[in-house]
Amino acid sequence: MNKNRYSILALALVAPLMLAACPNNDKLDNPRAGKSTGSQPPTPPSPIPGAAFNGERAMEHVKRQIEIGPRPPGSPELVKMREYITSQLRSYGLRLTTDTFRAITPQGEKEMVNLTGEIPGESKDVIMISSHYDSKFFKNMTFVGANDPGSSVGTLLELARVMGSSGQKPKFTYWLVFFDGEEAFCKEWEECSNPDGPDNTYGSRRYVAQLQATNSAARVRAMILLDMMGYKNLELGRDDMSTKWLQDIVWQTAREQGNGSTFVNRPEGVGGDDHKPFLSAGIDSLDIIELSTYRYWHTPEDSLDKISAKSMKMVGDAVLGSLPRIEQHLQGK
Repeated sequence: MNKNRYSILALALVAPLMLAACPNNDKLDNPRAGKSTGSQPPTPPSPIPGAAFNGERAMEHVKRQIEIGPRPPGSPELVKMREYITSQLRSYGLRLTTDTFRAITPQGEKEMVNLTGEIPGESKDVIMISSHYDSKFFKNMTFVGANDPGSSVGTLLELARVMGSSGQKPKFTYWLVFFDGEEAFCKEWEECSNPDGPDNTYGSRRYVAQLQATNSAARVRAMILLDMMGYKNLELGRDDMSTKWLQDIVWQTAREQGNGSTFVNRPEGVGGDDHKPFLSAGIDSLDIIELSTYRYWHTPEDSLDKISAKSMKMVGDAVLGSLPRIEQHLQGK
């Protein structure tokens, strides 16, 4: 990511919602199934009962990523990570769709793969929750990316378990998406970029292009991106590119859950992330990220000791608790 660059109190046993078929036409692996600003969101409907978010489970997913090691796009290590993610999604009963594509990078052509876990809803309209799963390439240091992207991948996998446990069909279709190729190969994002092919966000740009090519972009009503949100001293500012109504709902929900000191009202300048291609396509999007105050970003010290199960649970609970409100908002539009 560019250096210039979450319903109500303790919704016990919340597992509202699930994901839906990815618009890409690739193989189907499993055919089975702080204070908020602005106006107050409406009172959410009762959540669908299910399992509670478990921060320790999310932490186990982070540990697995660290054991695999650096996971840049096109590497054997990322293949192992992809196998791990797909096995977890299948075990939770999610339908899995993969989209394999080849991207031209400063290191030549690389095979990349986007992964989508889905639970179909009553409506074909989609709410997406996402993270990238590749780690930054560094030639001269070992970068395991415990927070970037370890924590967001761990949180998204735990969300998949919780959301897959309900057994009830949600109102909206849910896609849990793991993007490949978010990280640049060059040290800085701008270093090897050009207008036709920036050296970053390969997977999310591909995802949006596929949506547009299949006339499916209008189905995606909201997109939530998780990125660098597992730090033990977590403080999440409000990304200045994100869609305000989505941000307001998540930040209010977190405050009602007692986590207003973590979801704060200071601005967070990201300058671009995997939500940017979605915003550019007119899709309401939110980035949940701590960048400016995470001093271990893209350093060897982005290690397991920096990550907290409590932080991941706060984010997971905020997202889960916000989903009924997000659905309600979208139904009113």
